[in-house]
Amino acid sequence: MATRICGEFEVTMPPQEPSELAREAGLHRMSLDKRYRGELEGVGKGEMLAAHGARPDSAGYVALERVTGTLGGKAGSFVILHQGLMDRGTPSLSIAVVPDSGTDGLAGLTGRMGITVADGKHYYDFEYDLPEAP
Repeated sequence: MATRICGEFEVTMPPQEPSELAREAGLHRMSLDKRYRGELEGVGKGEMLAAHGARPDSAGYVALERVTGTLGGKAGSFVILHQGLMDRGTPSLSIAVVPDSGTDGLAGLTGRMGITVADGKHYYDFEYDLPEAP
């Protein structure tokens, strides 16, 4: 049975120098530095690649982020994969736990996350399953 939690996070995304191939392709690279609060308490570190479309309201990004901390009182880490699109102003976002990326107390974690931004604050909505330890 899935557990659903919500909380707040802060994020900084400093620009990074893209590889030569990424630069030639017109891609932008940023690092992710997050602090999660709530039932998911911890830090997220990762990298993002983004591209802009020919219109100012079209873009896309992919990112990988390792989250380290506690979830439901269990400590460990896991990796999430982000895929976001802005299609002429219409956003879509998919964030999923990378299969078998959970460590320690978070081994076997599966789930999907949503992100919303309201009044300048970032919020997560995380629906997950975590099997009981044997």
